[in-house]
Amino acid sequence: MNRRDFVRVVGGTAAAVGLSGVGAAVVDAQQNRAPGPDAVERDLALAALDAARSAGALYADVRLIRARSESLGTRERQITNVAKTESYGIGIRAFVGGSWGFAATRNVTRDAVVRAAREAVTIAAANDRIAPSRITLAPVAKVPDGRWITPHLVDPFSVSLESKAELLFRINEEALKVKGVRFVTSSATSLKEGRLLATTDGSIIQQTFIRVSPNVNVTAVASDNADSQTRNGAVGPAGMGWEYVTNLTLPERVIRYANEAVAKLSAEPVEAGTWDLVLHPSHLWLTIHESIAHPSELDRALGYEANYAGTTFLAPPDQVLGKFRLGQELMTFVANRTERGGCATVGWDDEGIAASSYPIVDKGLFVSYQSATREMIDVVSSMSTLKRAPGHSYGQDWSSIPFPRMPNVSLQPAARNISEEEVLASTNHGIYIEGDGSYSIDQQRYNFQFGGQTFWEIRNGRKIRQLRDVAYVARTPDFWKAMAMIGGRQTYELGGALSDAKGQPGQLNSVSHGCPMALFRNINVIRTA
Repeated sequence: MNRRDFVRVVGGTAAAVGLSGVGAAVVDAQQNRAPGPDAVERDLALAALDAARSAGALYADVRLIRARSESLGTRERQITNVAKTESYGIGIRAFVGGSWGFAATRNVTRDAVVRAAREAVTIAAANDRIAPSRITLAPVAKVPDGRWITPHLVDPFSVSLESKAELLFRINEEALKVKGVRFVTSSATSLKEGRLLATTDGSIIQQTFIRVSPNVNVTAVASDNADSQTRNGAVGPAGMGWEYVTNLTLPERVIRYANEAVAKLSAEPVEAGTWDLVLHPSHLWLTIHESIAHPSELDRALGYEANYAGTTFLAPPDQVLGKFRLGQELMTFVANRTERGGCATVGWDDEGIAASSYPIVDKGLFVSYQSATREMIDVVSSMSTLKRAPGHSYGQDWSSIPFPRMPNVSLQPAARNISEEEVLASTNHGIYIEGDGSYSIDQQRYNFQFGGQTFWEIRNGRKIRQLRDVAYVARTPDFWKAMAMIGGRQTYELGGALSDAKGQPGQLNSVSHGCPMALFRNINVIRTA
């Protein structure tokens, strides 16, 4: 690849500055400043706002979004899937009285956009006539010329399909060299989204989001075909460019995955009972997602998600905020949309609120919900450390109304740079788990079961042999209170998902969860076979 194929952002990342418990995103003009909005698109957005105001909207916002995706899949020595999509359209949200209306169109002519804006106001007015309650919108700062782009070195859409296929085939070939490996699949997904937001508050914000997601899965089969075992690379997606994929060195990594898949064929099934667990970040991120991030969503605590996604044990707000101890003092979780590489990292949300970073669990104490929007923050601001809307509104595309969505939620590493070896050395009778697997959790996020990809028995601080058929079960508060040790920054990694589902109609959101290596004492382990 030559130099002109690179799209460079010079060392940029969104920073955070603490303001009353909320970090306001600072977009460096020399680093993360995206190009300004296209003049035609800007005029269309302003025309939609004018039409909404003229029709009676107290407030309106407009999102004009162009989204591209590309996915490539392989199996052994053949390509199994190539898909490219592009979507372009405009969505208008209007506020009348105390109610919302929304309309969208893929016809981005001036007349069609004006009609859609008026339709949004008509829907809002109709909703307001029958709305059982009233909402108010918290104030936001005006952003007249906001620009942000995901920090990256290589635009994944500047890399040819041929180059991507060559990398995936190299991965597959390396895995197939390992005796006992019968099948291997690999894939790469790239997403790029240009998003123009304009509001009647006077904000005009142009952002570009880039995300990439590689994957590899190795299957080993016994010589008599009596058993098969898999090892997924458990490589998380990232809000970065194609350099993230190449820096993973998957052709080298996959050799270890392949050997571990083969070793699982002859590994001893786990002995059910009480074990200490040392959890690698590639595994722990999913436990965080299901048992910390989802139950700390404010709309879930208020019952808005009960029909589809359930409720939460972290409710009601006035009985848990600042009162409920979820873990030991070494445990602090931060909700943020500012973390470099995070899939939910942005400059501003879909209401024009700057990305922020703040604790939701502070030294083991539950202090704040996340996923609050302008219309929800007043519900908890008087009893929470969170005093202003943190910027968690998001609609998955131009045809979807924005609503509260999860930010990156990350477990902070130890202040001292504790190594993985130190964490292992503190374990006499335990299991080391790497990679995410199957899981189950109840509708209040209280009782759960998690599997993984590879399991190693730990004796006297050393990994001595692989195990198989391992899962652990626990109640969420008991599990997190059992966390006895966490690694330092050198053990910290991001995991995550491109497709966290929520809402009716359903929408998808990309999100990351960072965490260090962590040790949990006396956890119930079951044999899954």
